[in-house]
Amino acid sequence: MRRADLSDSDCGIAQALGVIGDWWTFLIVRDVAGGITRFDGLQRELGVSRRALAERLAGLVEHGVLERRPYSDHPPRYDYVLTAKGEGLLPALIALQDWGTRHVMGDGVLTATSEDGSAESRRVHDLVSRKLPDVVLERHDGEPVTPSAPGVWTVLFFFPGAFAPGAQGYPPGWTDIPGTKGCTLEALTYASRSADFEAAGAAVRGVSTQRPDQLAAFVAHARLPYPLLSDQDSRLAAGLLLPTFRTAGVDRFKRLTLLADPDGIIRAVQFPINDPAGSVDEMLALVRGR
Repeated sequence: MRRADLSDSDCGIAQALGVIGDWWTFLIVRDVAGGITRFDGLQRELGVSRRALAERLAGLVEHGVLERRPYSDHPPRYDYVLTAKGEGLLPALIALQDWGTRHVMGDGVLTATSEDGSAESRRVHDLVSRKLPDVVLERHDGEPVTPSAPGVWTVLFFFPGAFAPGAQGYPPGWTDIPGTKGCTLEALTYASRSADFEAAGAAVRGVSTQRPDQLAAFVAHARLPYPLLSDQDSRLAAGLLLPTFRTAGVDRFKRLTLLADPDGIIRAVQFPINDPAGSVDEMLALVRGR
């Protein structure tokens, strides 16, 4: 059914569904965000027929969600990449993942952590050997950067939220959510070990869905010697399907840490993290061991 066939022309939900079409389309957006941009790769990953995939890709290009970028003239071949309109779907993708994890696969309890051996934990640990998505995030000082530091190993620790006193308060009920406590302790522990990570050839970066100005306030308050990156538009979250939870109208990362090599390949994962400070020493040992 196309948009013109929908009876409620003034409803944004109905019109959005006229573009999305069916569940295959959301899975295509998921995989393109994750770096699978070519027809054959998408067909292998999804297991959908070539005809059905071609129709859905053509529809997404027609609606401006994807654009085709040629990488071969003979024969003609294309990468399918998200447009700005397509990137606008990423928060919806993350919200759908969170809802499925919490209410379909889980018991509906709001939590910022997970259980060892859970489907969510298996999905995160399957990121080993994956390349970090080619996305640009905004550093706390406004500088656009890639997630991994060039030419060195990178420790990316994802945290729910760190708040500077007087700058912004905790969201309502924050401390009642399992797994939220420990962001400041984790950040300060990484700060105290910063020279050790540098000596071992690794750069430390924290990542949150908070705005850059909120992160800047915390960096100044805690005097952090490393940058914090903002994924407020869900580019990295969607590219890796990282675990999130939603509270007070904001999607936030569950606490996890990735270790990426100088080529941006993920080599180690920490998740779930039940001891924020202890996980820093464990990660330092992993870096030194490599």
